[in-house]
Amino acid sequence: MILKDISFESPVDNILYDEVLLQLAEQGLSGEVLRFWESPVYFVVLGRIGKLMDDVQIQEVRSHNVPVLRRASGGGTVLQGAGCMNYSYILSREKTPQVADLKKSYEYILGTVVDTLERLGVRSRYLPISDIALADSDRKISGNAQKRGRHYVLHHGTLLYDFDLPLISRYLRHPKDRPEYRGDRPHREFVSNAAVDPQAVRRVLAERMGVTEAASGVSASEEQCLRDLRQKAKYYVDLTLETDQNNGRND
Repeated sequence: MILKDISFESPVDNILYDEVLLQLAEQGLSGEVLRFWESPVYFVVLGRIGKLMDDVQIQEVRSHNVPVLRRASGGGTVLQGAGCMNYSYILSREKTPQVADLKKSYEYILGTVVDTLERLGVRSRYLPISDIALADSDRKISGNAQKRGRHYVLHHGTLLYDFDLPLISRYLRHPKDRPEYRGDRPHREFVSNAAVDPQAVRRVLAERMGVTEAASGVSASEEQCLRDLRQKAKYYVDLTLETDQNNGRND
């Protein structure tokens, strides 16, 4: 497995690069990858079938010029920015048979994250379908989503460690679809930062996943694929913020 600790200034590129890694793996041009990244700017990301009008405080994101993107994976709407570390797995269905089944894949992958946090002194637990929460409070610290290819699975997740939590309520609405463990808790009572060093998480998780080498940067084939996907920018970005024109699209 190759480690890619690669972040971009552009919100779009940060989202698209995960898809680049999946596409190249599906084409047989690369293999399993563990990627870490963090955005220097705030932006909102809708899941593949998330609804702008239901999930986003439209007037707030408009007045503060917060970009709104749509990713190709499922899952709920999230706010990205400084203090939120992201991890992305590109895993082979053949080499890592635990990911062949959807439910088992979440159990396996999030188990590696929970184990990593435990080693660093943070007690947490996996809460199906796709969350990790602090064990003593059930406050969410990590949300996850997947896009499943024929041969590989893209799994990406967030880990809040020093995030400006009040911004979540400012830019995101109270979700209509909520996991049972959340109850009716508003964002301010539901999410939390994990008291952990993100560099330590990177190190321990990479060890946990058996990373064998680290990439120094973006390869030529990745850059070409990224350029190709940038041409579809409107496919991800709702430029008007008036209607959810991308909702219901198929990948």
